[in-house]
Amino acid sequence: QVQLVESGGGLVQAGGSLRLSCATSGLSGLTFITYTMGWFRQGAGKEREFVAAVTWGAANPDYADSVKGRFTISRDNAKNTVYLQMNSLKPEDTAVYYCVAKRSGRITTRGADYDYRGQGTQVTVSS
Repeated sequence: QVQLVESGGGLVQAGGSLRLSCATSGLSGLTFITYTMGWFRQGAGKEREFVAAVTWGAANPDYADSVKGRFTISRDNAKNTVYLQMNSLKPEDTAVYYCVAKRSGRITTRGADYDYRGQGTQVTVSS
């Protein structure tokens, strides 16, 4: 059974940084490598939205316009883990952040295209 477990959320002041981690289980190392991994977020009263995603080779990650230049997605295939480094955080970044995994193929920004999703981790940015 594939599981995604996020960590690293918390409360931070505007302008600060957080690093989210997503550890996967139930996937062999060779299988994890083939998965496209990503992050979505959902603020209170808002729809879930795409944040960032990266394919196995991490050569061309994709980002939502709202986070470009501030967030960086990366993955450690040896640890079956994906990260989201968030800098210059703004109050509008406040949301529950979800890790997602897609068996194969190109990056998409539609949540329904991803096969697995974690329980989420809360990020709160105070002004």
